[in-house]
Amino acid sequence: MADRLPILVLNQISASGLSRLPAERYRVGKDVADPAAILVRSADLHGMAIPASVRAIGRAGAGTNNIPVAALSQRGVPVFNAPGANANAVKELVIAGMLMAARHIAPALQFVTALDPAASDLDQRVENGKKAFAGYELQGQTLGVIGLGKIGCLVADAAIKLGMNVLGFDPEITVDAAWSLPSQVKRAASVNDVLKHAQFVSLHVPLLEATRHLVNEANIGLMRHGAVLLNFSREGVVGNAAVLEALAAKRLAAYVCDFPAAELHGHPGVVALPHLGASTREAEENCAVMVVDQLRDYLEHGHIANAVNFPSVSMARESAYRVAIANANVPNMLAQISSAMASAGLNIHNMVNKSRGEMAYTLVDVDSAVQAAALDSLAKISGVLAVRYLPDTPR
Repeated sequence: MADRLPILVLNQISASGLSRLPAERYRVGKDVADPAAILVRSADLHGMAIPASVRAIGRAGAGTNNIPVAALSQRGVPVFNAPGANANAVKELVIAGMLMAARHIAPALQFVTALDPAASDLDQRVENGKKAFAGYELQGQTLGVIGLGKIGCLVADAAIKLGMNVLGFDPEITVDAAWSLPSQVKRAASVNDVLKHAQFVSLHVPLLEATRHLVNEANIGLMRHGAVLLNFSREGVVGNAAVLEALAAKRLAAYVCDFPAAELHGHPGVVALPHLGASTREAEENCAVMVVDQLRDYLEHGHIANAVNFPSVSMARESAYRVAIANANVPNMLAQISSAMASAGLNIHNMVNKSRGEMAYTLVDVDSAVQAAALDSLAKISGVLAVRYLPDTPR
């Protein structure tokens, strides 16, 4: 078992996922040396010296802000995540957030906590105090959903089942998401269109330069008087200064988020939760299982699914001898790869090549064993970032 692939685990990963790495093929732990791959949840890899031995990173969750994706791309290392695996958990928390805001649950709880249970007039104080927390029902209200991926679609569907009207916007909606989106969702023309017409606005977008402060001082004033903003995507998607300004102007009734921030701490109009979006037993298991399966399929067969920096690539094995090549997406690369293999006396049985932006990825099945000299020749081609030999061995 000396040749088992070492997998470094940096956070507590669900045992349901880790169990899918068989002990006869993998050595999994928090202190393994020269890991072939890293499994991570929230640990920050930006300041970590990621060993040269690492061939892939697996993030047991959706966001990859804690991983230096660009630097790993330059090394030909894919970064896998688990989009949608925690979608139901986040959806349920968003619904809870709307209820907390509409029914003033957080301040009501604080009121009850502050009561003296020994007071002789406790019942009267409760009766008098509850008037301050009168709310309204979700049914008939309009929810605006910005970002219609897996989570956004589930939130929209749940809101419709609660009797809400739903307005949705996503300029880059995928075909799969469009198919799963309930027909009752009305399409908005822009982010500003959603802000103008919804009582509740829920954000479900990744944190990119294009989405940083998507809700800001310039557009938060478009929201209805007394509206509720919910952010269970990423903290930077909303400008905290804009939230404070809108709360002070009574334009915004409440900001419900999963990201406590110092400048918002203690504000009566803010309900900040401690990153609970994916913190359910089921979500953690789903994320771990999904990312471990993807990682294993890549390490053993070179297949790529749900990598944030690589194209999706899969090819049925028709040979026991497979080579996986990560390369820059530049002209004449396939010709050079084919030429190098031909020079090494290798006959190509099957090949697939796909690209995504500046990154390309090639799987090649050949009819005979590949020698180290041939792999070295491929690695020396200008633009090739990483080469792996994946002979099909008994499981």
